[in-house]
Amino acid sequence: MRFMVITKATAESEAGTQATTEEIETMGGFIEEMMNAGVLLAAEGIHPSAKGARIYFDGEKKTVVDGPFAETKELVGGFFLVETKSLEECVEWFKRCPVQRPAGSEPTNIEIRQVISADDLGDALTPEQREAVAKRDAQGAW
Repeated sequence: MRFMVITKATAESEAGTQATTEEIETMGGFIEEMMNAGVLLAAEGIHPSAKGARIYFDGEKKTVVDGPFAETKELVGGFFLVETKSLEECVEWFKRCPVQRPAGSEPTNIEIRQVISADDLGDALTPEQREAVAKRDAQGAW
């Protein structure tokens, strides 16, 4: 089962504050451990919302709004893409995630969501669509 593990933005990450060498080393060790276990498929941090945009869809109308965006606690700060046998196994891995939180800052969380697979779509996929999905999966283009 594939899971996207979403890390939340913080006031510090939205301000563009860089991680310290120690924080990078600590997270790097966790990432390396997941790589060695064959669990990790991808892991990335993302730039602050000030460097991003949102596209709002209303029928045929599309409205682009440049960042930054309010409500830091609702913003994504990065993600991991992992493959584990179950949600429970994924939770156990990420209970060990070395989330850095400066003293006095608000508590944060990590959100874990299962990635939809072709099997989850059942009969909605035609045989041709199922074949195309299998081809993308084989190429690592998820």
